[in-house]
Amino acid sequence: MVQNSEKWEKTIGAYKTYIRLEKNLADNSVEAYIRDLRVFSNFILRQYDVLPTQVDEQMISRFLVHLHQRQEQKRSSQARALSSVKSFYNYLLMMDKIESSPAEFITAPKSRRTLPDVLTVGEVERIIGMIDTSTVKGRRDCAMLELLYSCGLRASELISLKLTDLFFGEGYIRVMGKGSKQRLVPIGRRAQEYVMMYLDDRREQIKGKGVTNGEQTLFLSNRRTKLTRVMLFTIIRKAAEAAGITKSVSPHTFRHSFATHLLAGGASIREVQDMLGHESITTTEIYTHLDPDHLRGAIEKIKL
Repeated sequence: MVQNSEKWEKTIGAYKTYIRLEKNLADNSVEAYIRDLRVFSNFILRQYDVLPTQVDEQMISRFLVHLHQRQEQKRSSQARALSSVKSFYNYLLMMDKIESSPAEFITAPKSRRTLPDVLTVGEVERIIGMIDTSTVKGRRDCAMLELLYSCGLRASELISLKLTDLFFGEGYIRVMGKGSKQRLVPIGRRAQEYVMMYLDDRREQIKGKGVTNGEQTLFLSNRRTKLTRVMLFTIIRKAAEAAGITKSVSPHTFRHSFATHLLAGGASIREVQDMLGHESITTTEIYTHLDPDHLRGAIEKIKL
């Protein structure tokens, strides 16, 4: 088993390098794929003790049954795990390590699509209004939440923004999305004003001190380092609690609310897709609360 385990680790390591460099996946996506594969390899080694190239369709099916029997595993998690396994064996197929993929004809369990809470415009304003803009930290937090909502950014996109991504003269910001794909997103005057106020504070914050995590990082922590996703979640949670919002609120809630409000205001599916940086237009449908028939009709028109 030790020899087979070492072979699994070596193969997964090579696959990790491939998806990071060749597929250009984001770090979070890479780690999610590898995490799923480690669960899969541990199951295969315990139950069958075979090499990655010796796995067959029945073994993968048994793995999915195993995930189903684990109460904490949701259908979406099972589907994601199967996607990771499929991608792994497609890689082995491409590298001529196997003649066919044992996962090719296995289908994922259909997941019940659940939508996150959506905030009203008034609730978004209440949350942002709870931030004390008389302090440097408050002005930074306010600028972040304004950008997060008005530009529909992912948490990772917000904290990765650089000074060179701001094009206020043209009314845009440049966003580095998933897979290192760039997009230009319009920024409103109100968000610009809050960011400009924060930039004044930022200049004073680093004056004569510098920053310890990249000179160009836009939003800095009190220690002049790049903010983390956990910090952003904490800022939003505290502001939502102070505003008396009982809904589950996260950075993604702002993004989801942004898309919903755009569509309700008459924006097209294609426009929202471009703003959110979705590769597939069908993904954008998940972020809406409009009538499904209306959405399907809009998508079909775009395909013509």
